[in-house]
Amino acid sequence: MDIDSLVQRINELARKHKESGLNEEETLERAELREIYLQNIRRNFRQQLDSIEIVDK
Repeated sequence: MDIDSLVQRINELARKHKESGLNEEETLERAELREIYLQNIRRNFRQQLDSIEIVDK
């Protein structure tokens, strides 16, 4: 699942939660999708930090 569809589904579940609430299955799906999203952010941030090269004069 690409990041755009992941975010879209998370947003759909958030809107549904505000409107009518989520059932147990949807709540679990939302938690799983959020964790995947956070792992992706952490991985990308780690890659950015690893690519930084410190140069002293």
